[in-house]
Amino acid sequence: MKKVLVIGGAGYIGSHVVKALLEDGFAVTVYDNLSTGQRCNLFSNAEFVEGDIGNYELLKKTMSQGFDAVVHLAGKKAVGESMENPQLYAGNNINGSINIFNAMIDTGVKNIVFSSTSAVYGMPQYLPIDEKHPIEPMSFYGFTKYEIERVMNWYSRLKDFNYIALRYFNAVGYAADGSITGREKNPQNLLPIIMEVATGVREKLYVFGNDYDTPDGTCIRDYIHVEDLASAHVAAINKLLSEPKSYSINLGTNNGTSVLEMIQSAERVTGRKINYEMAPRRAGDPSKVVATNGYAKKILGWQPEYTNIDDIVKTTWNLETK
Repeated sequence: MKKVLVIGGAGYIGSHVVKALLEDGFAVTVYDNLSTGQRCNLFSNAEFVEGDIGNYELLKKTMSQGFDAVVHLAGKKAVGESMENPQLYAGNNINGSINIFNAMIDTGVKNIVFSSTSAVYGMPQYLPIDEKHPIEPMSFYGFTKYEIERVMNWYSRLKDFNYIALRYFNAVGYAADGSITGREKNPQNLLPIIMEVATGVREKLYVFGNDYDTPDGTCIRDYIHVEDLASAHVAAINKLLSEPKSYSINLGTNNGTSVLEMIQSAERVTGRKINYEMAPRRAGDPSKVVATNGYAKKILGWQPEYTNIDDIVKTTWNLETK
């Protein structure tokens, strides 16, 4: 049985990755400091080590158990926070990642799947965004993710080290079978905020700009279901184990959904009115961000299963109603 260490495996995306790996027959160990991850997201048939990526000795001790691959999802990801507190993001995202890579080399673990982001691209120069798009991050968060990719690229040239960096677009949804119940803490993204309005936790949401060059004037983003992200991680690990080469790959759907379309979908799914108020544009928000996933199909044999926005929203609402 192949063994995988999932760092950040108690978090929102991490717990879905663990679920997919277990279902695919991997033996999984979760390494998480539970700062944003939650114990309720841990699976009884996965091992658990409570630890921080800043703790190099614990990383090395854990990896010395022998793993075929590592999945690294332990980065901090709030764009605004990264601009206000860059030292936190440099310390966790860059230094912490280097700790992981060095522990891998010291213990002979050769393969890693890294949680990267579409934020490395910055303002779209053309659409859909492919992997050849210029890299010009507009946030310190995006900068840290690309710096980590650059470090991995050098390690892959100099050491027996193989990586696949998965550049996520907008992760949404929850496990359709209801097996993952831990909601994100302090959500910053559109759909969780819509759900808070639907359940009365929040009075209304603000729509930042309705004068963009889109059909309804609101921003369009590429929303990918978290279970599709998880299946891509399984495909990436299998690719590394069968063909140890390094790649950076987009994970998106080729489709975009506007803010108002997401609100309308939530109203259909929940049967409730979603209160919102128009607000001025936010600085740096592009009108449309959509990925092409052709490279993921070519390299990983992967494509998303969730293509209908109502189906994606429904998995989130099902969790809320539980």
